[in-house]
Amino acid sequence: MTPNLPDVVAEISALFEAYEQALIDKNVDILDATFWDSPHTIRYALGENGYGFSEIHAHRVARPPGPGIKEKRIRLEILTLGRDLATVNLEFKVRGRDVIGRQSQSWVRFPDLGWKVVSAHVSTMEPRPW
Repeated sequence: MTPNLPDVVAEISALFEAYEQALIDKNVDILDATFWDSPHTIRYALGENGYGFSEIHAHRVARPPGPGIKEKRIRLEILTLGRDLATVNLEFKVRGRDVIGRQSQSWVRFPDLGWKVVSAHVSTMEPRPW
């Protein structure tokens, strides 16, 4: 499993950026297409826990459009392992608060579906004391 093959990193980067734009635009079709349509998919967010694709979709529909909580990116880390597994981790400044946000996604390339997020998490933490 070779880490960070450039073409695979480029694929995941493009998918992640499309997902981030779909959050702003509230493009539910793209948001849904990003996640694996399975009862095993999990998305923990700040105000909800989505267990299974149906719950994740319901939260997407209820969420208002707009820039969301991300004021600016601090650090984006993408790790791909081979051609079919990737993680994306983003640290960001939360809009209007002295809080750091963290977002993580686990991506799997399915033979018949392509790349899908199978697990995701968003949380906040107090700023670093150092």
